[in-house]
Amino acid sequence: MAYQKKVSFLWLFVPFFLIAQKPSKPTSSEIFHQIQKLNFIGSVLYIGAHPDDENTRLISYLANDIKAQTTYLSITRGDGGQNLIGSELSEILGVIRTQELLGARKTDGGNQRFTRAVDFGFSKNPDETFRIWGKQEALADVVWAIRSLKPDIIINRFDHRTPGTTHGQHTASAILSYEAYDLARNASQFPEQLKYVDVWTPKRLFFNTSFFFYGSQEAFDKADKSNLSKLETGSYYTNLGLSNGEIAALSRSNHKSQGFGSTGSRGNESEYLEYLKGSAMKKKSDIFEGVTTTWLRFSNGLAIRDIMDQVELQFDFKNPSASIPKLLEAQTLINKIEDDYWRKIKLNQINEIIASCAGLFVEAVSSTDATSPSQEIKLKLELINRSNFPIALSGYKVSTSQGSELPNLQLNNNVSNRLETTAQIPLEANYNSPYWLNEKGSVGMYKVVDQELTGLPETPSGITVDFSISLNNKATIFLRREVVFKSNNPIKGEMYQPLYVLPPVTVQILDKVLIFKDNSAKNISVRVNAIKSGISGELHLELPEGWHSEPKNTTVTFLNGETEKNITFSVTPPETDSEGIMVPKFAYQDKIYHAEKIEITYDHIPKQVVLLPAESKLVKSNIKIEGKKIAYIQGAGDDIPSGLTQIGYEITELKQNEITAERLKSFDAIVMGIRVYNVLDDFEPQQNILLQYVAEGGTLLVQYNTDSRIKTLNFSPFPIKLSRNRVTEEDAEVRLLDPNLEVLNFPNKISNLDFSGWVQERGLYFPSEWGSEFTPVLGMNDFKEPERLGSLLVSKYGKGHYIFTGLSFFRQIPAGVPGAYKLFANLISIGKNGK
Repeated sequence: MAYQKKVSFLWLFVPFFLIAQKPSKPTSSEIFHQIQKLNFIGSVLYIGAHPDDENTRLISYLANDIKAQTTYLSITRGDGGQNLIGSELSEILGVIRTQELLGARKTDGGNQRFTRAVDFGFSKNPDETFRIWGKQEALADVVWAIRSLKPDIIINRFDHRTPGTTHGQHTASAILSYEAYDLARNASQFPEQLKYVDVWTPKRLFFNTSFFFYGSQEAFDKADKSNLSKLETGSYYTNLGLSNGEIAALSRSNHKSQGFGSTGSRGNESEYLEYLKGSAMKKKSDIFEGVTTTWLRFSNGLAIRDIMDQVELQFDFKNPSASIPKLLEAQTLINKIEDDYWRKIKLNQINEIIASCAGLFVEAVSSTDATSPSQEIKLKLELINRSNFPIALSGYKVSTSQGSELPNLQLNNNVSNRLETTAQIPLEANYNSPYWLNEKGSVGMYKVVDQELTGLPETPSGITVDFSISLNNKATIFLRREVVFKSNNPIKGEMYQPLYVLPPVTVQILDKVLIFKDNSAKNISVRVNAIKSGISGELHLELPEGWHSEPKNTTVTFLNGETEKNITFSVTPPETDSEGIMVPKFAYQDKIYHAEKIEITYDHIPKQVVLLPAESKLVKSNIKIEGKKIAYIQGAGDDIPSGLTQIGYEITELKQNEITAERLKSFDAIVMGIRVYNVLDDFEPQQNILLQYVAEGGTLLVQYNTDSRIKTLNFSPFPIKLSRNRVTEEDAEVRLLDPNLEVLNFPNKISNLDFSGWVQERGLYFPSEWGSEFTPVLGMNDFKEPERLGSLLVSKYGKGHYIFTGLSFFRQIPAGVPGAYKLFANLISIGKNGK
């Protein structure tokens, strides 16, 4: 019973979430660095709008030089951006960028938080941003972050006073921070939060300014900086063997989906903070002025400080375990700190430091990579003490079990101890898919019902093991380990990934959009996955009114080790044009399962499994095409080829080295994927071949590229100047500049109705100038902005046609927008009407 009480109390000592990764095996120098961080009592909250907004150089400095508890609050998860490493967009891209941020924080020493706000795409001003987010909801989440993290210092990445000069979400993040700073201490504001947290008053608020906000480095160099705090951030950390600039670059390089690989810097560097509000400062270089950042912050802190000073002074890099007795003395005193917030943090830190000093390896591994409610799984526990300090495992408890195991196992020096146990997954267990995707939210805000989950970077681990470790029979430390799955890859070696609790059955329709051009039925394949063999149930398709399937339902049984089956339905559309959603549903043991399992696998992040509603969009629309064979050259990656296949095109995706004059002769048109000229190197020879193809009568359709990272300068046969012009309002009015143009009439008649139902935006990076050879086709603009004419430019070149468009087809085609399909088909069909 005594051990059970200790285990229940253990929940106070550990983080609410754990990240699946290889176990930490710090060196002596890294342990010493952790001890130094243990001895700093202070925290910083750095606030920006998106993944990649954070200043990793400053975060690393705060975490590793000052050694403050430093957290980056990204208002969004970056769901509205583009993806340079794959075709994932929207909420799935947000999952990738969440993990990239966690990788960045693991690198620079910071922590990570979010709000529920959705990155809905580029916004030109904060008013638009707040209209979509819902300002009060976003403000509540920032107040929640301040109250739960209790930062002494808050630093804004952006300036709250300059709306319209940068992304609207950027400015909005600063406005939220500026207002939340005062609201967090007011008990009448968001009182529902006070069930979980107390009000909090930070010491002061800063704005992390730089040359960017002054227009140029030259302007910033000349600016009066008397009101700024200057921090020298070019430190070299001998314990880590890296400069602050090198750590910052390694951290930023985690943002691979945005192509932000960075080269490290060495030598003197400076960061500037502008004081905004809070306690005034006498010494501008000390941003923590007036905050007690030593153990003296607590009533018993003098005794802790004296002990920890000795630990630092006497630390033996050849024998870190020599520090354990003093660390245990400090741990006893830390356990008596009245400040609940800091007690939990510092107890967890010192427990892990003690384990590291002993070279104590503790791991819990599952026999399977996925399980489901009511299943039992086998666990393997490994513990090894690599020191001479007397250590024993006095007990452990699996989070899904009622009782505890009390092995009282002595952990002798360098002797591996392996135990086996089981975990019974409760019938009511939650799935550990990203929690913010569990329920349907709004365009601007994810729906999170559980207040305590709000802002966490990922879903808390489904299964953990709590270990009670006895040291010298006098003291106890508590360690929590997430149960993970471990395998060996013949190329990469030891591989770790999270253990996922998933539904017993998941379903999937591979084609997210199904286009029916006429009344003919289509065979639709539904993939059904079972967590184990032996499951049997009924599968049917839930269809919009007027649509029919054959069969209406069918029995699916998994036998003899089967866990995956593809079931075919014949789906017939109505006679008239129609749009709707089709949902596959599987009935098993009195429950209906209709979630799709999406796996995300990239080398730089842990494997992610996401559960989303399984559905496909059905569209009945008479979309005409001319020509059949299309070559598609991928750039940053998009899903347009699969959409074009839906309406009858034969798509061949060409690699760069496959672009030859002879090969191109067989195609009716060539389509360049998004950002081709931003991501493909040494493309000039292939571009010359493409332009020659156009001159000889072919059609080349080029989609958007950014002006800042263009690698191929002669991408157009005529002058064209890219810009950052865009129309972000997806319902902005579109004007047909000349309704008689071929591209608006053949083979499909295009009207204003074809621009309804667009998602996220009209388009981006429109050219601002172009040669007279081009004909602009469309006019559009955001509210109170001038008309933009560069979204779609058509030109004749030799015997063929060259088209440049910034319209966001890469979003509209995967979303099944009929008008986008029709317009895209017209662009590919240009010149083929025989006139």
